[in-house]
Amino acid sequence: MAVGIWGTLAFPASQEVTAARVWGWERENIRCLAPLGHFGFECLPYQLVSKSMRQGFSFNILCVGETGIGKSTLINTLFNTNLKDNKSSHFYPNVRLTVQTYNLQESNVKLKLTVVNTVGYGDQINKEGSYQPIIDYIDAQFEAYLQEELKLKRSFRYHDTRIHVCLFFISPTGHSLNSLDLLTMKNIDRKVNIIPLIAKADTVSKNDLQKFKSKIMSELISNDIQIYQFPTDDETIAQTNSSMNGMLPFAVVGSTDEVKVGKRMVRGRHYPWGVLQVENENHCDFVKLRDMLLCTNMEDLKEQTHFHHYEYYRYSKLQKLGFTDVGPDNQSVSFQELYEAKRLEFYDQCQREKEELKKKFMQQVKDRETAFKDAEKEASTTSLMTLQNKFEHLKRIQQEEIMKLEEEKRQLEEEIIDFCKTKAACETLQTQACTNIKKDKDRKK
Repeated sequence: MAVGIWGTLAFPASQEVTAARVWGWERENIRCLAPLGHFGFECLPYQLVSKSMRQGFSFNILCVGETGIGKSTLINTLFNTNLKDNKSSHFYPNVRLTVQTYNLQESNVKLKLTVVNTVGYGDQINKEGSYQPIIDYIDAQFEAYLQEELKLKRSFRYHDTRIHVCLFFISPTGHSLNSLDLLTMKNIDRKVNIIPLIAKADTVSKNDLQKFKSKIMSELISNDIQIYQFPTDDETIAQTNSSMNGMLPFAVVGSTDEVKVGKRMVRGRHYPWGVLQVENENHCDFVKLRDMLLCTNMEDLKEQTHFHHYEYYRYSKLQKLGFTDVGPDNQSVSFQELYEAKRLEFYDQCQREKEELKKKFMQQVKDRETAFKDAEKEASTTSLMTLQNKFEHLKRIQQEEIMKLEEEKRQLEEEIIDFCKTKAACETLQTQACTNIKKDKDRKK
C-alpha cells in the first residue's frame, strides 16, 4: 500500500517496491494505513443511491380483469398491506377505471404506488368497446408526460403517471382465453408491459393448470400478442429471468389472511381439504411473481415503459403532426428549422383557407341578395295580383248590390202606381156614394 495526495493507493505485491521508488520513498519509510472508506469516482453509485433514497420511488400498476377475480386481494398480498379500495359491482353500464395512490415505506425505502383498477370489465352484454377506456387512459398518461416535456418551464418533481406494468388477470376456466381478453391484449400490447396471470389458480388442478398455461401461450403467439419478457441481457439475473419466461403466465393466489400451519403462521387460504399457502412455490406462483415484479425487474419495467412504449407514442404523435428528422433532400434538420417550416406552411395554409372562406362568404352574400330580390319581385307581383283580384271582387259585389237596389226600386215604383190607382178608385166610389146620399135626401123632402 502507498499513501499519496489523494489517499491510500493499492499496488500489487510485486510492484510495491517499484511504486515506492516512483513516489520517491524507500520501502522502510512507508507506513501502511487501512483505508477509512471509498474515495474517488467509485463513490458515484453511493451518491445516486443516497439521492434516490431521499427522493423516493414511484411505480404504477394497471390491473385488468373481471369483477371479483381477486385484483385488489393480489395487490394487497404483493405489498403486504391492506390498501383501502371500494368494493365493485357487476351492474355498471360501462367500463371505467379507478385510480388510487398510496405512499408505502419498507425499511428506509419510500414508494409511491399508483394502482389503476378496471371496474365493470366483462360485465356488459355488449362488450364491443370494453377495452377502449383502458387505451384512452394509457394514452392520456403518455400525452400528459409529453406535454410536460414540451413546456418551457418543466417541473422536475413531476409525478410520472405512466403505466409501468399491466397485470392481466385471466379467469381460471382451464380451456382458453375469451375473445374479450384477446382483443384487449391485442390493442394494448404496444402501449404497456403485459404480465398475464391466471387468477384463483387454486381452482384448477396441477395437470390442468400446465395444459392451461400452454394453451394460453399458444393463443398469444398465434394472435401475435406481445407480452413482457423478463430481460436476459444481465448476466447476474439472465438465468433466473430466462427460466421465469418459460413459466408464464403465472398461476397466482392472493390472500392477506394468516392461517396456522404446524407451529407457524403463514398467509394462505384454509379449505376443508387443507391449507393453501400463498408463499409456497409448490402451491402457486405468487413468490415468483413477487420476485420478478418487485425484487428483480421493477426498474426494467420502468425503463421499458419510457424507452420503448412512450418513445413509440411520442414518435407516432410527432410524426402525425408532421415533424421529421430529415428534410425533403434527406438531410438532417434541426427541430427549430422544422418548426419554422411547419409554422410558415401552416400560416400559408391558414391564409389560403381564409381567402377561400372569404370568397365563399361573398358568393353566399350575392346568392342571398339575388334570392331576396327575386323574392321581393315575386312578392310585389303577388301583391298587385292580389289587389287586382280584390278590386274585381268588390266591383262584382257592388254591381250585384246596384242591380238588387234597382230591382227593389222598380218593385217599389210598381207598388206606388198600384196604390195610386186603388186610391183613385176609392175616392171615385166615395164621391159617388156621397152624391147618391144627397140625392136620396133631396127626394125625401
